[in-house]
Amino acid sequence: MNSKKTLLILAGGLGSRYKGLKQVDGILSNGSPILEYSIYDALKAGFSKVVIIVNTLIPQSYIERLNLIAEAKGFELNWVYQETDSIPIPDFDYSDRQKPWGTGHAVLCAKNVVHEPFIMINADDFYGKEAYQLAAEEINLPHISASQLGMMAYPVSTTLSGNGTVARGICTLDPENYLIHVEEQTSIQSINNRIIYTENGKNIEIALDTLVSMNFFIFHPGIFHVLEDYFYDFIESKPALTQEFYIPSAIQRMIDEKGVRVKVKASPSQWMGVTYADDKKKIINFLTSEIKNNRYPADLWS
Repeated sequence: MNSKKTLLILAGGLGSRYKGLKQVDGILSNGSPILEYSIYDALKAGFSKVVIIVNTLIPQSYIERLNLIAEAKGFELNWVYQETDSIPIPDFDYSDRQKPWGTGHAVLCAKNVVHEPFIMINADDFYGKEAYQLAAEEINLPHISASQLGMMAYPVSTTLSGNGTVARGICTLDPENYLIHVEEQTSIQSINNRIIYTENGKNIEIALDTLVSMNFFIFHPGIFHVLEDYFYDFIESKPALTQEFYIPSAIQRMIDEKGVRVKVKASPSQWMGVTYADDKKKIINFLTSEIKNNRYPADLWS
């Protein structure tokens, strides 16, 4: 069974540590940023619709570029702007809020254009073609429903940066590989071949093969009404001006309160990302090697 499937790309972040608009920063001479490799892999895996959540800083020239690619390659492309007032909140004063409300809010912004099972990814992460193939299988079988979601996870040792600490969601699973808990740690790094994070001034070591969430989720469209309820709860809690409404926190609440199950699959693909500007050198070398090994064409869209 082949179901209609959507790729939802979160591209609204500001990339403060990268010092630039990394969502549309071309990697090789072909000019394609990482999100285009994600689109390419998803199309090959049977996805036919792409929705991109963006901020107002995305250049119009890039929007026009990808619109032309979508027209030429025959896939549906939707652009959705994430702004502080994208989800109306009655009698709420937005004037002091400096940026949107986080990844949970970003997904919620797509509720009017996504009506089928979908995967959610970050624009600036390279997940690898096998991850999309496995996600497509989960949707096609079909294993994804309002009560069962999915996640592609990666061994923490393959997700680090040599240029500083990273934030990762450490997964705790039951014996059947369903998610019990995901714990966000913001200071993960490798020191002397040991992977550690710091909590309350103390270094804590974790195993190299510990699975972590990289924001690659497989969702049913039923998630939107739950996210909306949770977002209004978040607003009613009177969050600080910089506080955000995150997808992992919403999913944890769904597991705890509603009995939703999240099947976790370990991705066989190599993850790559650009948390820092200097990380770009590593992904340039990686993609160059992938092209030499005929995993990708030199020009994705030729």
